[in-house]
This record gives sequence, C-alpha cells and structure tokens, in this order.
Amino acid sequence: MKNYQHIQQHALSGYFERIALEDHFYSSHISLLMALFYYSDSNVTEMSFQVSRPKLMRFSRIRSIATYHKNIKDLVDYGYIEFTPSWHPQRGSRVRLIVEKANR
Repeated sequence: MKNYQHIQQHALSGYFERIALEDHFYSSHISLLMALFYYSDSNVTEMSFQVSRPKLMRFSRIRSIATYHKNIKDLVDYGYIEFTPSWHPQRGSRVRLIVEKANR
C-alpha cells in the first residue's frame, strides 16, 4: 500500500487520472500516451522531445498507421500533447506532453 500512495503523489498521476476518465478515449489512446511518456527524454515532463512513429507504434502495440494518426490527432485536439510531424526518415516527430491541461 505504501507504494500506491507514492504513485498518487507523482507529478503525472493527475494527468493520467484525467486521461483514464475521458469517455472518448480507448485503450490505444492510453497506451500511446504511455509510449510517449516512456520515450520522453527528460525529467521535465513538459519539455519537447523527438520520437519516431515506429517506436511509438511498437511500444503502444498499435498495428495500424491509421489508428496511430487518429490517436495522435485526438490527443492534440483534446489538449494532451503538442505534435509537430517530421517528414524526414531519420528524425522523429517532435512531441510535448501538456501536463496542465486547460479546462474545455
């Protein structure tokens, strides 16, 4: 029980609680956000980072490119991430988690 209380105090616990309560999100949205969190390369959660689509799809177990793009669009539309695509084959897209989500 002690570990659970520690998790609730984590800076992102409120972020993931809000995501879990979203009626229009599927498990693929949550797994994609977990992949983004995993590949963020900084202790500062709101710093942008680069990551490739294949890595995110592999980690989140999303098999369809169409589902990946729809989920990214949904996360941007609902204010959970900022996403700047990269069309360069070796560079990943730039992503920033928006931890303090504005009320809709």
